[in-house]
Amino acid sequence: MKNTVHYTIVPHDPAAHLFGVTVTVDRPDLNGQLFTLPAWIPGSYMIREFAKNIVQIAAMAGEERVALTKLDKHTWRAAPCKGPLTLYYEVYAWDLSVRTAHLDRTHGFFNGTSVFLRAEGYEHGAHVVDIVAPDGESYADWRVATAMRQIKGRRYGFGRYAAANYDELIDHPVEMGAFALATFKAHGVPHDVVFTGVIPHLDLPRITADLKRICESQIALFEPQSKRAPMDRYVFMTMVVGDGYGGLEHRASTALICSRADLPVAGQKEMTDGYRTFLGLCSHEYFHTWNVKRIKPAAFAPYDLSRENYTPLLWLFEGFTSYYDDLILVRSGVITQEAYLKLVSKTINGVLRGSGRHKQSVAESSFEAWTKYYRQDENSTNAIVSYYTKGSLVALALDLTIRAETKGRKSLDDVMRALWQRYGRDFYADGEAGRGVTEAEVDALFDSVTGLRLKRLLDRWVRGTGDLPLEKLLAPFGIAYFDQRKRGKPILGVRTVRDNGDCKVAAVYENGVAHLAGVSAGDVLVAIDGLRVTSMNLENVLSRYRVGDAIALHVFRRDELLSLALMLGSDDTPAVTLKAEERPAAAMRLRTAWLGQ
Repeated sequence: MKNTVHYTIVPHDPAAHLFGVTVTVDRPDLNGQLFTLPAWIPGSYMIREFAKNIVQIAAMAGEERVALTKLDKHTWRAAPCKGPLTLYYEVYAWDLSVRTAHLDRTHGFFNGTSVFLRAEGYEHGAHVVDIVAPDGESYADWRVATAMRQIKGRRYGFGRYAAANYDELIDHPVEMGAFALATFKAHGVPHDVVFTGVIPHLDLPRITADLKRICESQIALFEPQSKRAPMDRYVFMTMVVGDGYGGLEHRASTALICSRADLPVAGQKEMTDGYRTFLGLCSHEYFHTWNVKRIKPAAFAPYDLSRENYTPLLWLFEGFTSYYDDLILVRSGVITQEAYLKLVSKTINGVLRGSGRHKQSVAESSFEAWTKYYRQDENSTNAIVSYYTKGSLVALALDLTIRAETKGRKSLDDVMRALWQRYGRDFYADGEAGRGVTEAEVDALFDSVTGLRLKRLLDRWVRGTGDLPLEKLLAPFGIAYFDQRKRGKPILGVRTVRDNGDCKVAAVYENGVAHLAGVSAGDVLVAIDGLRVTSMNLENVLSRYRVGDAIALHVFRRDELLSLALMLGSDDTPAVTLKAEERPAAAMRLRTAWLGQ
């Protein structure tokens, strides 16, 4: 296979968490072949320096060793030589997350961005990878799960896999081990569901039935006539742990991590909060199959994986996905309208709780994801807003506005379908990346699709920092908006965490009484009026006081004991509740068209 870049990867020492990898180029650059490893992974907007995990590396041309020079943090140049040229290297894999790679004697997982060096100049040609089984009888029951196209070996087995180019190669994560596996079809397309970890009495039939409804609803949203999915096969791969949550989207699969307690047990019929959360995570990552994996911001087409790629549009690609992930749950009948409105209420309360929303717009939050959202500190609640959560509320506000002002003739669904038809459907049509959408094109598309003039609202809600008029927007749909704040409850104005039994301040809320008294993040609360404070009794101690009472607060800052005087403030924590009410027929029709039940 001339001009094909050929890889092998083998978990050659699972106990040491080491993958052995080779990459071979038949016709290396006569001036010296360059190889680079990505510095970040699409979907997780933070420079992660994956090359730091390469333990050792060497180059060979036949039997001859070839000099290899490291040029920067993630780039190597092989000395000029005749081909084929092969690099041999080891990758340390001990990050139990969806972003990098993890290997031990129980399983292996990797994203291509963590393990596959890119051969510069060959990234647009074919790539093949031989995924090799680890040695030893204890690994005899290991299988392979990936959406990458297999060209040699048994299904779900070790063997040879292929990708049309480097971008496709790194967009297919791989799970290997003795995992649980089930398959269902959504509008004719096979979907694999893979769970790794110890999960007693896992109810796989219930999970596949619920995921089938979710996936078919999303396929129908984007392709209501043809019901055609954008992939030939899809894989949900989940690492199950004692306590964890996260997901990362790929073009035909998703890598997930979840808590064991969130998964349903056989015979369990109720919809627990944990299982609802898991289904919402699956729904979110699946929606990305369209929104960000194919409909992309212009800054991501193509990706530059050597540095940050800035865009002001993550409110659309992450925020709108966060809106639709739970909306699809209710539309598909997996959860009730009441449960959905509770989820929206929780999002509203979370956004209103942070004063950073008045300082940063969701467009600014999107652009600064690299430096602020993905690098949060103790002051983040006072300084930034989430393009996920407020972005989802922007989507809600726009959807309600469009539906109400067009009397149900148009909705945000029409905008998403137009984005799909113009920018996403043919993105990978010729094997190469298509064109992304710009901010100006997004603004224009909202108007052209809906027939409304929405630029003023987009400027206010997306590029401004005011609160959204959700109470007013929900009213035409028969949804009542209640704000039941417990203003009589005394508080310090801090968020605390348990730290080895101590009550440690994690954040100080801006303009709260603790802020005005000089309390700082990292302080350990010791006593109030001489009574000891712990992580377990703080609320009980405060319950004996009233708003406005003066107290003496003792804290440790590092190893220094401080005495601070303050007056207890009033709990002004948002407590919004949404409730569906019986309203005139027009409101009921709007609500039914929106929520689908």
